[in-house]
Amino acid sequence: MRAIRGLWRWRHNPLRRATDLAEAWVALATLLFMVCVAPVLGVLVGTAADDALRRSVHDQQETRHRVTATVVRELDRSPLEVDPETAAAGDLRSRVLAEWTAPDGSARRGPVLAGIDSPHAGDRFGIWTDEHGRTVARPLDAATAMTHAVLAGTGAALAAAALAEGARRLVLWRMVRRRYARLDQAWDRAGPDWGRTGTGC
Repeated sequence: MRAIRGLWRWRHNPLRRATDLAEAWVALATLLFMVCVAPVLGVLVGTAADDALRRSVHDQQETRHRVTATVVRELDRSPLEVDPETAAAGDLRSRVLAEWTAPDGSARRGPVLAGIDSPHAGDRFGIWTDEHGRTVARPLDAATAMTHAVLAGTGAALAAAALAEGARRLVLWRMVRRRYARLDQAWDRAGPDWGRTGTGC
């Protein structure tokens, strides 16, 4: 913002260098990109992510089915077996051998995670399966999909703004290096005579 204010202030200043004006224009272009282009990019990415996630939600809801399973017996608990979509980090679920009927009518049996603190044979609980009765994670819901889409759009907008700011800093760094290089050359030319002007030496 200082560089943009300087753009107006430096307009007719006789001490203005070409690099001062260039720095201000680069800052203005960066600000316009951040204000106008980055949000549009975020909206486009968010919309694309939302469309893809809505299709995924629809597909998962079509192909995943909730069925009732019956506990046969409890299995040894493994601290590594946590359902990442339904359990909190410290919420360990019971690992049981269970039986269930697949949507296609076939009988299934296997180890699953049950949301039961202390399972006993005959306890019933719900699980998600595919069309063939294989256990799967619960389907993604619309609210979670929307949250992911918003996060994707926000992340894309922030990434674009950060990229623009990084490009501005790189351009500014190169301009300052050139300015210092020209200043060094000017000092080298003036160096031998510095302080002796008009002394007759």
